[in-house]
Amino acid sequence: MANNLLLGKRGIIFGALNDKSIAWKVAERAVEEGAKITLSNTPIAVRMGTTNELGEKLNAPIIPADATSVEDLEIVFSKSQELLGGKIDFVLHSIGMSPNVRKNKPYDGLDYKMLNTTLDISAISFHKMLQVAKQQDAIANGGSILALSYIAAQRTFCGYNDMADAKSLLESIARSFGYIYGREKGVRINTISQSPTMTTAGSGVTGMTKLFDFADKMSPLGNASADECADYCIVMFSDLTKKVTMQNLYHDGGYSNVGISEDIIDIYTKNME
Repeated sequence: MANNLLLGKRGIIFGALNDKSIAWKVAERAVEEGAKITLSNTPIAVRMGTTNELGEKLNAPIIPADATSVEDLEIVFSKSQELLGGKIDFVLHSIGMSPNVRKNKPYDGLDYKMLNTTLDISAISFHKMLQVAKQQDAIANGGSILALSYIAAQRTFCGYNDMADAKSLLESIARSFGYIYGREKGVRINTISQSPTMTTAGSGVTGMTKLFDFADKMSPLGNASADECADYCIVMFSDLTKKVTMQNLYHDGGYSNVGISEDIIDIYTKNME
């Protein structure tokens, strides 16, 4: 049910690849709530994915861009303001990729060139995005910027590899830039630490199915879905959260505050017996 939470607002959604993407769900919900948006992803992702279908469905212009390129980001923000008719009210950074994970490189055997790529794509791109937006004065006062994170930024999860380092950096950037952008322009910046989610990117993590099942059994409310994450993002983009900034917000069914659950104890006990 739509509540017009984003009526009249303008936004940019980075990272919608296909209908499994959290960014895809956020784009759909944003338009449903009254926003006008542009979509951005890498040129190869636009070609290989189904972003064009989403653009047509939502009447949302697509601006292909490499989020690690300052020049490309400058085009995204300037063109989005032109196409949408004013400053941007909200931005979603839903971008992450690790060549080391894709190549099955263990954490104690990382390829450092690949690590630099991981950090640039998954975290430093967020800083570049924020810096470009601020330099262009592209974000409206009170605007909201979100990036998607994961609890591996705080805890060790086998298989998550150098993406954990990237998420730690991502959250640090949100805090550091959030202070500056909030003080100078009234813009709020937060990260959402989402449950394991069966997106195209998430499915590439080693042992994802087992991790998904474990987290679901640990969480009193169960794993949060991509659709539910989209709902949370909409609230964070809305005027209902005007004073929330520099936070890492857990959206994980309570997982982040549970030591061990009854379901896990039962499984452990049965295995011991």
